Amino acid sequence: MSVLKVAIVSLALISAHTPVRADVIGDWNNTAIDVMKAVNVGGNPWTRSMALVNVSMSDAVNSVQNRYSRYIPELPANPNASAEAAAAAAAREILMRQYPGQKERIEAAFAETMKTIPDNPARAAGIDLGKNVADAVFTERQSDATNTPDTYRPLTTPGVWVPTTPPLFPQYATAKPWGLDSASQFRPAPPPALNSALYARDYNETREMGGVKSTKRTDAQSDAVRFWTQANLGPAWYQAARQISARRDLSVAESARVFALLSMAFANCFILDWDAKFQYNFWRPITAIRNGDQDGNDATERDAGWLPLNTTPMHPEYPSQAGINAGAARTVMEALFGNGTENFAVTDTSDARLSRQFTSFAQMAQEHKDVRIWGGIHFRNSTEIGDAMGRKVADHLVANYMKPVR
Repeated sequence: MSVLKVAIVSLALISAHTPVRADVIGDWNNTAIDVMKAVNVGGNPWTRSMALVNVSMSDAVNSVQNRYSRYIPELPANPNASAEAAAAAAAREILMRQYPGQKERIEAAFAETMKTIPDNPARAAGIDLGKNVADAVFTERQSDATNTPDTYRPLTTPGVWVPTTPPLFPQYATAKPWGLDSASQFRPAPPPALNSALYARDYNETREMGGVKSTKRTDAQSDAVRFWTQANLGPAWYQAARQISARRDLSVAESARVFALLSMAFANCFILDWDAKFQYNFWRPITAIRNGDQDGNDATERDAGWLPLNTTPMHPEYPSQAGINAGAARTVMEALFGNGTENFAVTDTSDARLSRQFTSFAQMAQEHKDVRIWGGIHFRNSTEIGDAMGRKVADHLVANYMKPVR
């Protein structure tokens, strides 16, 4: 049986034994993902939107139930409101403000949610509360500097040509994080020296494993690379979170906490990582390997025609975005669900026939990092440094935000 067939059969088995409970938090996460897919939003802005949606829903629910601390603690509470209506109204408000062209899709999702909530004063109060909470969160984040003009200056010598495609979202390097002091709070030390043994180790691993013509990369590893595209990096972790939340039969407040912390962590990763990337401006493998004779390291052999399996992203290499995302997501999930065995599968956002099955958050995080080496766009040390940064981000958020109210 092929790897793909095994994955599909395994997913069916998991679905058959894992009851999926309709959940307003999970439903609106799916709606947010669908809305952004429809308008082709990805990367840094995608994580910001998910954080806005999920922090608003969490604060809305806890303005009713007071189970966990709120991102904006001074928001007025209403224990007589419907928590489900408040969450839906908060998500709806955030999405409508950002993507008004998707009004029909958003309103249809809201109507579906309202069918599950009795039409009474509690629902009306919840809708009003959710809108007010979303307004407060949205307003608080308007000064986060993510929408400042792109003033990136290419590094060059006057008169010397450099690639002219601008890097992706350079303004995020100076943006305001979620619940952290600054974008540089967990900035790592510089990348390894080009003449070091560590650099030579990573250079040769990526050159051998990540090239488009690699003979050392296995078919299974190539399949993993193809799955972990930019379109799946974030959504895959949200799928895992929803499956585990449903299996644990979490309450609305508990589910909102999971997704709020996960979303804040992801949003921070794209800010802290961009700060470090543009601080060090470290070259990508395609540049390094085609210039291996100029790095001062006798252990790095130049390959003049080397190409990576993946298309190289337009931003510096160090530290790895996949690494920081994997470290942050794994740490949030393990903090909330434990680090034991968890059987779950994640599915490609565009092709439901493609999926990956995992038995732990650690296994998923490791593959999330490895594919960037097998795809030829990162060095291993960069993924490990990113992972450590992500863990620090997640530990800080879990310790300081959405904490149980005693």
